[in-house]
Amino acid sequence: MTAAAAAKGKRSAGLLLFRRTASGHELEVLLGHMGGPFFARRDAGAWTIPKGEYEDGETAWDAARREFREELGLAPPDGEAVPLGEVRQAGGKVVTAWAIEADLDPAAVVPGTFRMEWPRGSGQEREFPELDRVRWFGLDEARAVIVTAQGGFLDRLTEHSKP
Repeated sequence: MTAAAAAKGKRSAGLLLFRRTASGHELEVLLGHMGGPFFARRDAGAWTIPKGEYEDGETAWDAARREFREELGLAPPDGEAVPLGEVRQAGGKVVTAWAIEADLDPAAVVPGTFRMEWPRGSGQEREFPELDRVRWFGLDEARAVIVTAQGGFLDRLTEHSKP
């Protein structure tokens, strides 16, 4: 089965935190670097909004809030949730996101973990953090490192934040 076929029908939801710089004119967004061995040496295309998959019976909004807690180990912030719509990633997964203006200290993050066989074919399972780094980015820098399709969320946030 191809990656696109495997991802077909898969849905994820997440929250994109943003804050304004001291000048109040620029935005910064909170992104996480995907954990595990596949992304360890990558920067471009290896940063994402905190998000995760959900199944029928759970709303995208509920999943976004649950995944925020699971991936960052922190309660999702309160505040106005700005719908950013959906994007389809290269593998076919559809991601739905909301933006919330909030501040968060990346040092407070306690990432969730996942298990996988590594090295492949070794029969050994290892545990990896869902996100191995979390940090704030200016929008231009974020566009250079975020999963390509998720750049659409940055564009929509920019449109929403215009005076």
